Amino acid sequence: MSEYILDIKDLHAGIEGEEILKGVDLRIAAGETHVLMGPNGAGKSTLGNVIMGNPVYKVNSGSMIFDGKDLTEMSVDERAKAGLFMSFQNPLEVPGLTMDNFIRSALRERTGKAIKIFQFKKKLEETCSLLDMDEAYVQRDLNVGFSGGEKKKAEIFQLLMLEPKFAILDETDSGLDVDAVRIVSKGVDIFRKNGGTLLIITHSTRILEGLNVDATHVIVDGKVVKEGGAELVETINAGGFEGLKNE
Repeated sequence: MSEYILDIKDLHAGIEGEEILKGVDLRIAAGETHVLMGPNGAGKSTLGNVIMGNPVYKVNSGSMIFDGKDLTEMSVDERAKAGLFMSFQNPLEVPGLTMDNFIRSALRERTGKAIKIFQFKKKLEETCSLLDMDEAYVQRDLNVGFSGGEKKKAEIFQLLMLEPKFAILDETDSGLDVDAVRIVSKGVDIFRKNGGTLLIITHSTRILEGLNVDATHVIVDGKVVKEGGAELVETINAGGFEGLKNE
């Protein structure tokens, strides 16, 4: 078996006939935290959506192996059951479905087992406490009437409750104030320390403060043009992406 939990080789993918990913290679070992950065339109969010199986995107060639399984022909729900999770830039509102019922159903689908109410409530209370959330918050309809910060906190709440093997965080810190970033970062760090694997897609580096970043990847025009450690984040902060395009 591969030493990597996610092993992507020469991935070409796009949307409506337009190729966006033009030969992406990405390998992430279990328990690692990787950062994906790049200018607008480079293909960052596309890569996250392709990994998760968003049907809007089409894989033209290449391979994606997750935890020993070929993702290419797997449906979105099969990928979620296998342990993949993605938080979105703009989470959808779901009227009529409370957040706790959503999570309970998701856990039941993933594990194939009935959820014990006492254990579920205990974990819910603990997670609310970790994220400084009022428990009444999870009785609200999923994302309905939530502020931007509340939606992002709800995503991290789901992450900690569902405990996936691998989480893709797409611009999770976008548009958040300092306090909200602190809480979101705390949740991400808890997930990481519990052995979770992370791919963090970001323009900003605020969410990275205090995290142990194992590797940084820079994607430009659908290709990974530079890879390095946490120090690469500082290089980008200082000089942007322009100097990396032709490397």
